[in-house]
Amino acid sequence: MIAIGGQPFDIDTLADVYAPDSLEWDILGRMSDSAGTYAYDSLSDLSFELTLRREIVSAARALARSRFSFAVFHKSRCNEDYWDRTASGGFDLKEGAVPSEAVMDIYTNGGKYATECATAILVVYYRALLETYGAGRFNALFPRIHLMNWSGLDPLIREAGTPKKAADQLPGDRGYFRNPEVDPETPEWQGENVIILSDTLYYGHGIGVTRAEGIIRGLNAHRKEGATQSAYLMDEVGRPDFKKLAALYDEGAVRGAYPEWGLSHPRVSVMY
Repeated sequence: MIAIGGQPFDIDTLADVYAPDSLEWDILGRMSDSAGTYAYDSLSDLSFELTLRREIVSAARALARSRFSFAVFHKSRCNEDYWDRTASGGFDLKEGAVPSEAVMDIYTNGGKYATECATAILVVYYRALLETYGAGRFNALFPRIHLMNWSGLDPLIREAGTPKKAADQLPGDRGYFRNPEVDPETPEWQGENVIILSDTLYYGHGIGVTRAEGIIRGLNAHRKEGATQSAYLMDEVGRPDFKKLAALYDEGAVRGAYPEWGLSHPRVSVMY
C-alpha cells in the first residue's frame, strides 16, 4: 500500500496525471498492491520518486544503446578529457571538468569507455539524477564523482550500494544475479548487477537489455566444472534514498538553483 502523511493513499487520485500505459502508473499500481507499505511525508515526495525511477530506467536503456564496453578493472578505459583513470581501474572526475558534461560524455562517446557492471550502474544513477535535477543543481550537488563499483560512493547515493530485502522489485531498483559456482578462471562472471526495467526485463552492462533467463544462461555458461547450482536473481534490491534526494530537489527549488518542474517532471497538488 501507499501511505502519505500516515494515511492510505488511493492512486486513482492521480489517474489524470499519469497515462495508464506510463511507467509511473505501473509503479504506482505495484506499490498500491504491495504487501509492504510505501510511506511518504507528502505527495511531492512520491512524485519525485516516480520521476527519478523513470529516469533511471531511461538512463539504463540509453546506456545499453551506447558503445560503452565491458572490461575488468585492470583493462578499463575512459575519455581522459573528462576523467582520470585510477591505478585500481576506477574513474575520477578530472579537475576542472563539468560534472554534467562528463557524465553525458559517457553516453555520447561510449566507445572511449570500458568498465565492469557495478560501475555502469553508477553511471546510470548519475545520468538519472542529472535529468531529474537539471545540470545546474546536479553540478552543485556532485562536484566530485568517483566511478568504481560500490567503493567510495557519494553520501547522497550511498544507500544504493547496500542491497536490502524488499517486498517488491520495482522499475528503477538495482538487482543482482548471483552465480554461486562461478569458474575461478573467470571471476568477472560471479554475478551481474542490473537495473530492473519492468517485471520481465533487466539491463546488465555487457549483457544488455534482456529477460532473467538470458542473464542466468550467460552466467551459467561460466560455472566451474561439475557445478550443479544455477545462477539466480537475489531477493534484495539497492535503492537510493529517494526522500533525501527529494528534499535536496526542494531545497534547490527554494533557492532558485534550477528551474521548476516542467511537464516532464510533474509536481502535482491533489487533495485527498
